[in-house]
Amino acid sequence: MTTTLSSIVIDCADPVALAAFYGKATGWQPSQGDADFVTLDSGPVSLAFQRIDGYQGPGWPNDGKHVHLEFKVPDVEAATRELAGLGATVPGLQPGGGDWTVLIDPEGHPFCLMAG
Repeated sequence: MTTTLSSIVIDCADPVALAAFYGKATGWQPSQGDADFVTLDSGPVSLAFQRIDGYQGPGWPNDGKHVHLEFKVPDVEAATRELAGLGATVPGLQPGGGDWTVLIDPEGHPFCLMAG
């Protein structure tokens, strides 16, 4: 069987706001959406956000994470500052030993930056 990954869907409380954060972070534009589901389609796969009533972020460094995104950036320190300006936070626990930097998006999902 051959399959192709078409999208990654992230549960959240506010799809419009979270899509706006990731749109600014990646430069990707929304292609479709409403208050309950928004898709960014400008990357190698679609990144979508769906409303879940009562959604609570997974927390960091809690074990309840199911998936996280990793982004390659030319300058990790500059990207960290820029993303923090957009609403991401930088937690104190950084287990990457300098190989990556963990950030938390505005709804509590961890994601990582790596030089590349």
